[in-house]
Amino acid sequence: MSGQTSRPPRQMPLGLPHRAALGRADFIVGRANHEAIEIIDRWPAWPERGVLLVGPAGAGKSHLTAIWKEASGAAGIAASKLDDGDVEPLAAGGAIIVGDLHTGPIDEAALFHLVNAAREAGSALLLTSRLGPIALRLKLPDLLSRLRAMHRVELGEPDDALLRQVLTKLFADRQLVVEPAVIDFIIVRMERSLEAANVIVDQLDADALAETRAITKHLAREVVERLAHRQADLWSEE
Repeated sequence: MSGQTSRPPRQMPLGLPHRAALGRADFIVGRANHEAIEIIDRWPAWPERGVLLVGPAGAGKSHLTAIWKEASGAAGIAASKLDDGDVEPLAAGGAIIVGDLHTGPIDEAALFHLVNAAREAGSALLLTSRLGPIALRLKLPDLLSRLRAMHRVELGEPDDALLRQVLTKLFADRQLVVEPAVIDFIIVRMERSLEAANVIVDQLDADALAETRAITKHLAREVVERLAHRQADLWSEE
């Protein structure tokens, strides 16, 4: 006998991805997003020039657009995919989502025409971006003017209270029992975004299952540090 303590065999997770719940009842409201959900809930009494949601990655733009799409029946398109051939059918649909203006390059003329056509047709328009209109460095002054005239809503980074609610719900959705102290431990060490919360919970769930371990501070530290190193490696490659 070697005297070494053997670790429990690592089980292979089933690989069934947890689908984020994107309904209105699943949206957790905090100071960073209350203005955004208020404008979504105000539908169909919307600003005639449309709404521009601006916020960092993981701030909740995808969830908000999913809620509005469910309520309005909106057709959606990525800004980078939009061209002139899309303008008329989209404008005629009554409600339109154009996502991720920041990912460019975009057909600025087509977006300009869509904004005008939507207003003429009385169709509601929702645009999303990580950057505000000026930071997008648009070349078409008329498009910049249209975007600046829209009802702009800023999404901020989530505070501790919102992150705590989100983490608690994500664990509960997976039927995972996690002590409040572990959640507090994660909050002070994680990247401050809702996207990061989802990634951390996914990884903790996978590791706890694979190694038949409880989700403790020790496991949380391993996961948070591993994800931080992975992100640092990605930055070093850019």
